[in-house]
Amino acid sequence: MAAAVRGTLCFADSEEADEAVRGTCEDASICKRFAVSIGYWKDPYIQYFVRQAKERKAPEINRGYYARVHGVSQLLKAFLKKTECNCQIINLGAGLDTMFWRLKDENLLPKKYFEVDFPMIVARKIYNIKSKPPLSKPIIESHSGESFLIDAHSLDSNRYSILAADLRDSSELEEKLKKLNMDTQLPTLLIAECVLVYMTPEQSASLLKWAANTFQAAMFINYEQVNMTDRFGQIMIENLQRRQCSLAGVEACKSLESQRERLLLNGWETANAIDMMKVYSCLPQAEVRRIEGLEFLDEKELLEQLMQHYCICWATKDSCNLGNISLSFRMSV
Repeated sequence: MAAAVRGTLCFADSEEADEAVRGTCEDASICKRFAVSIGYWKDPYIQYFVRQAKERKAPEINRGYYARVHGVSQLLKAFLKKTECNCQIINLGAGLDTMFWRLKDENLLPKKYFEVDFPMIVARKIYNIKSKPPLSKPIIESHSGESFLIDAHSLDSNRYSILAADLRDSSELEEKLKKLNMDTQLPTLLIAECVLVYMTPEQSASLLKWAANTFQAAMFINYEQVNMTDRFGQIMIENLQRRQCSLAGVEACKSLESQRERLLLNGWETANAIDMMKVYSCLPQAEVRRIEGLEFLDEKELLEQLMQHYCICWATKDSCNLGNISLSFRMSV
C-alpha cells in the first residue's frame, strides 16, 4: 500500500527519512508508468523520467492512480477553460509529473507553468530534460527571446519553470517564484498531491494562508489521504512509518469535513472535498467498462477501501467566479 502514497516533500530531520520520501516519488512514478503502459491513460512523456516496472502493479493500485490523475486533470482543465488559459499554475511537490508536456500537446498551456520540489528531485528532472529531446524540445518551442536559464537546480523559460524550494518557508518560496516572473495579479492554480500531509499542521496552514493571501484570484487543489482514524487508515500510517516517513499532518485527514475546514480556516472562500470512490463511481459508464476491461480485479472491496482513504479537495478565493468550478466527469484525462 505504501506505493499508493506519494509525497515528494517529507520534512523530517534525518537524511534517512528524506531518502525514504524520495523513494516514494520513484515508486509513484513507476506506478504511473505501469498504468500508462497497459492503457489506463495516455502519457508519452513518463517513459523519459522513470524506468518500466519490473513486476505488475496490483489492479486496485492502477485504478487508484487512474482516478487521481483523472480527478486532478478535470479540475485543472476546468480552471484553464474558466480563465481561457490567461493564468499560471504552480505545482507544489511536482516530482516527475508530466502535466506541462501533456497540456502543450493539447494546446492548453497557461501563461506560465511552475514546478517546485526537493533539490534532488529538481536536479534529476532537469538532467532528464536536458538529456532527452522529447522533453527539451517542447520547452524550447514554447520559449521566445533569448536562451533560457538552466542550471543544476532551476530552469526558467517563458512558459515553464522548475525550482528547488522549501515549502515550509513561504517567504523564500515567494521570493524564488517572483525571480522567475510569478505574477500575483494573474489567476493562479496551485496543486499539491500528497504534500500537505507530510508537513506539520502549522506548516501546511502557513502555506495555505500564503497562497490565499498572495493571489488576487486563486484555486488550490489538494489530493491526499482521508478517513485516517479507522483501521485501514492506521495500516497505511504504519506502512509509511516502516519506511521512516511519518504523516506529520495526518490530523487534517480525519474526514472530508476536516479537509474542507482546514481550507476555510486558512483564507479560502469556498472549499469542496470528495473521496476517490466518488470520483470513480461518477465516471462515464463507457469509460468504466474500458478501464475495467484492461485487467481482472479480484478484490473489489480492497479497491473501495483504498479509494475511500484518498480524497481530492479544491478551494477558491477569487474575483472572477472561480467558485463555480467543479468536477463534471465529462472530460478525458
